Amino acid sequence: MIENRRRFLQTAAATLGLSALPNFLSAEEKKEDAFGGFKFGAQSYTFREFNTEQTLKRMQDLGLHYVEFFNKHAPLNSSPAQIKALLKLCKEYQITPLAWGVQHFTKNTDANRKVFEFGKALGIEMFSASPDKDSFDSLDKLCEEYKINIGIHPHGPVGKNKLDQWYSAEIILQAVKDHSPRIGSCLDTGHLIRAAQLGKKLDPAEQIRIMGACNFGVHLKDHDNKAHEDVIFGKGVLDVPGVLKALREVKFHGMISIEYEAHPKDPSADVRACVEVVREAAKKRG
Repeated sequence: MIENRRRFLQTAAATLGLSALPNFLSAEEKKEDAFGGFKFGAQSYTFREFNTEQTLKRMQDLGLHYVEFFNKHAPLNSSPAQIKALLKLCKEYQITPLAWGVQHFTKNTDANRKVFEFGKALGIEMFSASPDKDSFDSLDKLCEEYKINIGIHPHGPVGKNKLDQWYSAEIILQAVKDHSPRIGSCLDTGHLIRAAQLGKKLDPAEQIRIMGACNFGVHLKDHDNKAHEDVIFGKGVLDVPGVLKALREVKFHGMISIEYEAHPKDPSADVRACVEVVREAAKKRG
């Protein structure tokens, strides 16, 4: 992790009588260093009212360098030329695609393979996913072949009296325990909080600890269950420092994605406030 390299460089800098530690860090490490060593970005669904370039520009303005795309901004049916153009655009805005989703997977390996081919061309590390329970035999083989992880994504309540089939870490972990180590979770803190609406009070930090090494991504959001809407971090019940602490404990190496689903046409101001909460929490944790 970046903190281990930082400690080494601090020692080296002190030995040499140097103070400019940031000069020792690579460009990628500097991006992560701003958020406590985590790869921190956004799910592009946050900017769903905008096109791809407008979204990347807003993310750059917010100091974010990693993206999880959704289908509007990186269409699954993109041609090789379109993917090449998208990656060029990402490079121009200094943003790296690390994930894509949320994708539904079935037991149809041919259909699944097309999705993985797209992921390979995009250069991602993870699909956030809502797979059918009988899809895992197919996904086992494809995850190993393409070296792309599956992060099962909970959706909390999906009806008046019904929870998503993957609503908790316990359920996800039980389903994947006998399958590829590349199949785990992309927990969504907002949907974990929403489960309390149907009597399932879930602590996002504890859910992360339960998943352990099987955490491949996180959608970070806060939610007000009374108002039934996402809110700026700290305005609901999300404990951001507690989540970062849990992620560090399980040696998380994936991407943390802000996903803001409240309704302003341009959520940039609210997302900026969320980014600052994470930045401050990371700074306090060292």
